[in-house]
Amino acid sequence: MQTPKKIAIVGAGLVGSLLAIYLKKAGHIVHVYDRSPDIRKIKFSGRSINLAMSNRGWKALEKIGISEEIKKIGLPMEKRAIHMMDQSLNYQKYGKEGEAIYSLSRGVLNRKMIDLAEEVGVEFFFEHKVWDVSLSEATLHIGEEERGEWKAYKYDKVFGSDGAFSRVRHRMQRQSMFNYSQDFLEVGYKELNIPANEDGSHKLDKSSLHIWPRGNFMLIALPNLDGSFTCTLFMPFKGKNSFEELDTKDKLVAFFAKFFPSTEDVIPNLVEDFFKNPKSYLVTMKCFPWTHNDTVALIGDACHAIVPFYGHGMNAGFEDITVLSDLMDKYGDDWQAIFTEYENSRKPNTDAIAELSYRNFREMSSKTTDDKFHLQKQIEKWFSEKHPDKWMPLYSRVTFSHQPYAEALAEGDRQNEIMKEILSIENIEQIWETEPVEQQILQLLRE
Repeated sequence: MQTPKKIAIVGAGLVGSLLAIYLKKAGHIVHVYDRSPDIRKIKFSGRSINLAMSNRGWKALEKIGISEEIKKIGLPMEKRAIHMMDQSLNYQKYGKEGEAIYSLSRGVLNRKMIDLAEEVGVEFFFEHKVWDVSLSEATLHIGEEERGEWKAYKYDKVFGSDGAFSRVRHRMQRQSMFNYSQDFLEVGYKELNIPANEDGSHKLDKSSLHIWPRGNFMLIALPNLDGSFTCTLFMPFKGKNSFEELDTKDKLVAFFAKFFPSTEDVIPNLVEDFFKNPKSYLVTMKCFPWTHNDTVALIGDACHAIVPFYGHGMNAGFEDITVLSDLMDKYGDDWQAIFTEYENSRKPNTDAIAELSYRNFREMSSKTTDDKFHLQKQIEKWFSEKHPDKWMPLYSRVTFSHQPYAEALAEGDRQNEIMKEILSIENIEQIWETEPVEQQILQLLRE
């Protein structure tokens, strides 16, 4: 056990709440501050992309014994359901038999995590606005207004888990030698909803993540326990087929009739939801360092916000906590060693998942309808089943293993180069399940 410390966490989101449980169970006094009202007392609306929990996230929950509680509020999705323009439906398995990612409502999960944190003795302070942090003294400055009166709250350690636009990081950015970048996509998103049937059942297959890929825009839908689906429309802000174009009810209805005809009967509140819910932005944010001496550390989106197309924002943030916890076990009271190894080990991996997430947008919106892409996935699945020790598909490396993201990305790039050669073989469509192709892949792997 470590010597008990008084620790503040800024941000009561998913990562902040889970980190609070870890720190409390490690024997520390833990206070969590959030500028928003208690999420358990407000209606969650219009800005959510459902979460996809995979192995990295489950590992963090298993380590402190709450994974079974969380599984009760999720639904396993074993495959993608691709809705084509001609209204046909293609299914793509995510992994091997029995492997699935879990759909979780962000609001439902966040409420549950706060409940679980309070049960172990974490104290939450909602509607407390942190405007500044004295980094060397681990002191929070909290007040009603940015230019009003502030009160100082002294701690031993402060963790910033306050998201992509973190106030804690903002303070760290004002130091020398602090690197920071943010990159907004020209694509944004808007939440829509598929309600349950009258009997509470799902209108679409509930064990699939549904995708309507249409090039530079797409619609996705993830199932909820109550029979509904949370839908997200991703599209450019401006230009052809953009949010800017869909400025009237008639244009919106005509657009959906043309590009998403299979949704006509399942999204009854399309017009109301579209014009009521806000457009939201997608940003990749990177920075370094993540810590200040042994007093302040950033975690989750506060130091590595990514776009949501690999479903790994939460999983990467939870993995931060697993790594941090292992280092606390390793170094005990040496917080300087803990923080230094934490940021140095995580930085290359979070950069890698940022790159993978960006690439997956292209895959989900365009490649899922491409015949060559489908053939590549078939060959990879066939070969990996014959040689599981020699080939694990990139998606499985990222989602169903604990291999560091940076290694998964490098190995995925290597495998992709091999597949380019295999797909260039004459008549590959007819001969891919043959021994010569198998031997060719083995030879390329040896090279």
